Amino acid sequence: MNSLSSAPRTTILTPRQRVELSLNHQEPDRIPTDFFATPEVWGNLMRCFEIEKSRPEDDDYFDESREEVLRHLAIDCRVLSYDMFINPPPGAGMLVPGAAVDWWGSPTRSTPNRMWRQKLPDGTLRDIWGRCSGPVQNAFGAYEEIIFSPLCNVTSLVDLKSFPWPSLDWWDFSGLPGLIEQYDRRDQYHIRFRAGSVFEEAWQLRGMEAFLIDMVTQPEYAEYIMDRGTEVYVANLRSVLEQAGERIDMIYFYDDVATQISLLLSKKAWRQSIRPRHAKIIEIAHQYGKQIMYNCVAPFRYCYPS
Repeated sequence: MNSLSSAPRTTILTPRQRVELSLNHQEPDRIPTDFFATPEVWGNLMRCFEIEKSRPEDDDYFDESREEVLRHLAIDCRVLSYDMFINPPPGAGMLVPGAAVDWWGSPTRSTPNRMWRQKLPDGTLRDIWGRCSGPVQNAFGAYEEIIFSPLCNVTSLVDLKSFPWPSLDWWDFSGLPGLIEQYDRRDQYHIRFRAGSVFEEAWQLRGMEAFLIDMVTQPEYAEYIMDRGTEVYVANLRSVLEQAGERIDMIYFYDDVATQISLLLSKKAWRQSIRPRHAKIIEIAHQYGKQIMYNCVAPFRYCYPS
């Protein structure tokens, strides 16, 4: 038993220690906390706590006003994401004519972090993969939904291979150690790195119906799309852990492969197509001794069936 696990409950732990104790099934001084929210909720909390909304610059990695909300709420966890560190070279041809990079305007920006998007002349947002999204209003505000899948009309592997896939040199993680040091000046938070998704990214690029049909009738399409995404995530993850592995506590990836009652695809298809690519991400994390967080909207028995 280590000194933390045997410490009296009055001992004040760092956020990182608090989370690690809980993950090791030991009782911390209090329950650890994490937090995500829509822009409307962030705004309401800033008003409640009388926090002045900041105007982050493009080269800032996080919004200080949202970070202040997390400190008010005594949130223990911080999430760093692969799309904070995108830096396509000028000759990559990523920007659509008339578009501009928008780090802060995405409705799905649920953390203080910046997110790379380009804002098109019609107001829609295009991410690094070419997916286009736009706001959909609801009774409480707005959320972001996919409105264009750039691979929806491909008819051959040649079409897929000629698509302008993101290149590994479009990411620059050199600022990561300094960002973590900036956090550590405040407190030693539990930090996890968001690597991305395999299945979700793939069907959003192709369109869900077309992608699920591909998995049955022309699986080489589905597997090529997933391989291109997995290739980027694995390389990015290795780079992140080489540069800041001592201070990254957990690797986080996500794939909603099910509804509330069943899988979206057969268990056989999941085992053959999804699991091996997840395993590549997990293998890199385990090589560096990191824990894994897998987020999936589904009962666990469907996410990782025996």
